[in-house]
Amino acid sequence: MIIAPDQFRDEELFETREVLESAGLSTVLASKQKGICKGKLGGEAVAEVALADVKASEYEAIVFVGGMGSEVYFKDPNAHDLAWEMYADGKIVSAICIAPVILANAGLLKGKRATVFPDGADELKKGGATYTAETVTVDGNFITGNGPASSIKFAEAIVHQLEKQE
Repeated sequence: MIIAPDQFRDEELFETREVLESAGLSTVLASKQKGICKGKLGGEAVAEVALADVKASEYEAIVFVGGMGSEVYFKDPNAHDLAWEMYADGKIVSAICIAPVILANAGLLKGKRATVFPDGADELKKGGATYTAETVTVDGNFITGNGPASSIKFAEAIVHQLEKQE
């Protein structure tokens, strides 16, 4: 799970992680650098690994957590490269809230259906995606959610896709 160093959206991290871990999955938090990251609502989380050190081969899925802070990854080559590696390996690439803009900017959503927090709809369209305005959209191994209220449904979609791949 990739979170911003500051201003990640608390629910999108904590609720999503709780659903994933309740399903028996392990999660690892990554950010720009290792250490304490702060949520918009005051929550804190510890990034165990720096984004630049994340190896796609070690994970089955990637989750870009939203919130205003996730804008630090909109044009981040490490974030884009990691998302592309995960996609190329047939793994799940997911993003919630405004974070699907990261995938659109990376060129991964061309011809794909996706959702995003409404403020990011134009960016998704510029990236070649079909904006669905749904709570959660699944298109192949791409899973996108539109905001904090979709966190649980978003996580359940990730679990479901992982189960299908087993």
